[in-house]
Amino acid sequence: MMGTKFFKCRYVDVKDHLARSVELGGRNVHHITNIQSWEAKLTEATRDGKILVANFSAPWSGSCRSIAPIYCDLADKYPSFMFLTVDVDALAEFSTSWDINATPTFFFLKDGRQVDKFVGADKVELPKKMAAVANLASRF
Repeated sequence: MMGTKFFKCRYVDVKDHLARSVELGGRNVHHITNIQSWEAKLTEATRDGKILVANFSAPWSGSCRSIAPIYCDLADKYPSFMFLTVDVDALAEFSTSWDINATPTFFFLKDGRQVDKFVGADKVELPKKMAAVANLASRF
């Protein structure tokens, strides 16, 4: 599907921050760069009864890059969830509509509605938030 890619979740670091890139491959993290991809994944998650985890992120952000391996590990740990990374640069207006004031910002959605939110790149607290959302989801 156009606009959707999979993160292999390994970063290639070079001196020029604009040349930093993400190797793409097949894991449970979908890179969203257009509205059609967002809508398709949201529809799929809702249809399949999955929690959707949306990471609003910027590829140039050190905080976003530092939390990416943890996010990918969480995607492996929670295969029943759908993990998205929304590129705030490619989808600037859309990101603004979600009131993104800092990156990374994580939204947790169930049936298209927000059930929780987490802001920041705290490598200890993000897994705790994920566990809390998973516990909440088990009661649906």
